[in-house]
Amino acid sequence: MISTTADAICFEPAGLVPFERAWGWQQQLQQRLLADPHGPEAVLLLEHEPCYTLGRGADPGFLGFDPAQPPAPLFRIDRGGEVTHHCPGQLVLYPVLNLQRHGADLHLYLRELEGVVIDLLAELGLRGERLEGLTGVWLDGRKLAAIGVGARRWISQHGLALNVEADLAGFAQVVPCGIADRPVGRLIDWQPERSAQALRPLLLRCFSRRFGLQLRAPTPQEALRGW
Repeated sequence: MISTTADAICFEPAGLVPFERAWGWQQQLQQRLLADPHGPEAVLLLEHEPCYTLGRGADPGFLGFDPAQPPAPLFRIDRGGEVTHHCPGQLVLYPVLNLQRHGADLHLYLRELEGVVIDLLAELGLRGERLEGLTGVWLDGRKLAAIGVGARRWISQHGLALNVEADLAGFAQVVPCGIADRPVGRLIDWQPERSAQALRPLLLRCFSRRFGLQLRAPTPQEALRGW
């Protein structure tokens, strides 16, 4: 763990969330912390409608389609990393944290996000792995979780995406994370009984424990625009 226990707001929108809406919520939360660095941190946990995102310096050569005519909405965003795919059945965790409270080290932050997934898998009796020089979490050589973050004056955006019961067909349209020789996996390939909905509480527990945060619901005053 890399911080002492403190309150953080947890937002869990119902249904599938368009990427643009979740990105807007992250920007609102980031602006709040930029304006008041001592204010409450927050985390969003959701599932997206199908889409693709490119990191700020991502190579469009990793797309298997014309970016002018994508098979699902395509966004270039302010995170590190290459292209990834979001879809139903994938749990997406977006922490908006003041990283100066959590070590002030982006590499450490990435490792701790990997640790959240590794902790979750351990709770399920599975051994998740890191691969040297790469970001993410693998299980038996297949990438189960993608991680990409951005930060402005140490206030984070973006986060991790864990494939639970996602249809992996959309990943075939790209070179996920720019790694051609590492296939993508999903948790139900190992444990068919799992569901994204049922794993939400466990993912939040693993996140809150690793980051030393006590998650709570938002107050009416803390609601997000478009919530």
